[in-house]
Amino acid sequence: MGRNKVVATAGEALADVRDGASFAVGGFGLSGIPNVLIRALYDTGVTGIGVVSNNCGVDGGGLGVLLAAGRIARVTASYIGENREFARQYLAGELEVELTPQGSLAERLRAGGCGIPAFYTPAGVGTPVADGGLPLRHAKDGSVAVTSQPKEVREFDGVEYVMERGITTDFALVRAARGDRHGNLVFRKASRNFNPLAAMAGRVTVAEVEELTDLDPDEVHLPGVFVQRVVVLTPEQAADKGIEKRTVRS
Repeated sequence: MGRNKVVATAGEALADVRDGASFAVGGFGLSGIPNVLIRALYDTGVTGIGVVSNNCGVDGGGLGVLLAAGRIARVTASYIGENREFARQYLAGELEVELTPQGSLAERLRAGGCGIPAFYTPAGVGTPVADGGLPLRHAKDGSVAVTSQPKEVREFDGVEYVMERGITTDFALVRAARGDRHGNLVFRKASRNFNPLAAMAGRVTVAEVEELTDLDPDEVHLPGVFVQRVVVLTPEQAADKGIEKRTVRS
């Protein structure tokens, strides 16, 4: 019999997080983000945390709640998006930001979860991604205080590739449409982008699931070996899904 990984509440699932911990967080914009776990993380009061996520939420939503409270010290992401507070903190020297190509970020999470320390990719060759010089942190006067270092570039079959390091984190927070008590997960549509990869990268992965059920092994998107804790959402929590823009034009 497999171990039952269901935890009664999100607060209980995150009871052992500490200041300075690192988190891989699933979702894309507001799609498929683990809202309940993010709120529970906020309620713990932890600070100085590092976040690896495609982006850092929006103003007042998702990871933006932790950002606005000054709880996040470092972000690894593929874009800043339309989060004004994210941009403000970055330019004001309050936040360290490592920007990385989106595909490279996805593969860095997957590689870390598979125990692969590094890999080579053509993405970023000939740019500051490979050559170094990207601003990681600004000074309070707006000048660049810390920049990224050059990465190893090698040639394979006449093509240059840059080496990217795999990512692992202390915790991962993800959201799934369905899960079972063993931690096997199924994701719905766009939520399948970064959630499985983030889950793989976390040493302790907590999944909030909209429905707890038995799963056919053939339909599992992420096996339970990558998941340590499962939090079952209420119907109200499962239905609470944000939308970044309800219209695209006025």
